[in-house]
Amino acid sequence: MPKITNDWLEAIGAEFSKPYYLKLRQWLIQEYKHYRIYPPADDIFNAFHFTPLSRVKVVLLGQDPYHNEHQAMGTSFSVPPDQKQIPPSLVNIYRELHDDLGCYIPNHGCLKKWADQGVLLLNAVLTVRAHQANSHSGKGWEQFTDAAIKAVNALDRPIVFLLWGRPAQNKQSLLSNPQHLVLKTSHPSPLSASRGFLGCRHFSQTNNFLQSHGLEPIDWQIENAP
Repeated sequence: MPKITNDWLEAIGAEFSKPYYLKLRQWLIQEYKHYRIYPPADDIFNAFHFTPLSRVKVVLLGQDPYHNEHQAMGTSFSVPPDQKQIPPSLVNIYRELHDDLGCYIPNHGCLKKWADQGVLLLNAVLTVRAHQANSHSGKGWEQFTDAAIKAVNALDRPIVFLLWGRPAQNKQSLLSNPQHLVLKTSHPSPLSASRGFLGCRHFSQTNNFLQSHGLEPIDWQIENAP
C-alpha cells in the first residue's frame, strides 16, 4: 500500500507503524485482491499529496469515498476531471456556491483547484467497496484520519473546518484550538441539503475569516473543462 511522502509524514507518519494501521493494511490488501475497491490504491492518500500540511487553510471533511465506478479519487466530494457526471452532493455544493458567491456551475466535478489552494479534501474513511457505502468504516481509517485532524488542529495559525453532516460534526471534539473557525451544517446530499446546507453561506464565511486574518481567500470557482 502507498504511503505519504511530504510534510504530513512528520506529523502522522508514526501511525503507519501502529498495530491498528498494520491490521488495517493487511485487511486492505485482501480487500483489493478480492473485491473492487475505490479509490485505486495509488490514490488513497491524494488528499495529503495534493495539500501539504504547511499549506492547509481549510479542512473540508467528508464521510467516505464515492462508491461508483470512476468517481473516487482520494479526495472528499471530488471526482476525476474526465468524469462528466457530477455526483448529487457536489451538485448541491455548486448550487450553494452559486447562491453564495455567484460562481457559475462548471461542467465537471474535479476540485483539485481547491486542494492546490490549501483546502484539505479529507474523508473520515479513505476506502470503500464498490456500490457499498460505508463498507470500510470501523476498520481503522477513522483513527488514522483523527490523527490528521489533530495535526491540523495543533497548527499555530487560523484554519477553517467545514463539518457537513453528522459524521463530520462528530469530529468537532478533536478541535480545541481557539484560533480556528468551525462551521457546521447538514450534509449536501439531496436527502439533507435542504435542512441547513443550502443557504449556509459557508464559502463566503470562510473567505471572510481568512481575509480577516491577513490570508488569501480561496478562489472557489471551478472553471469549465475544455
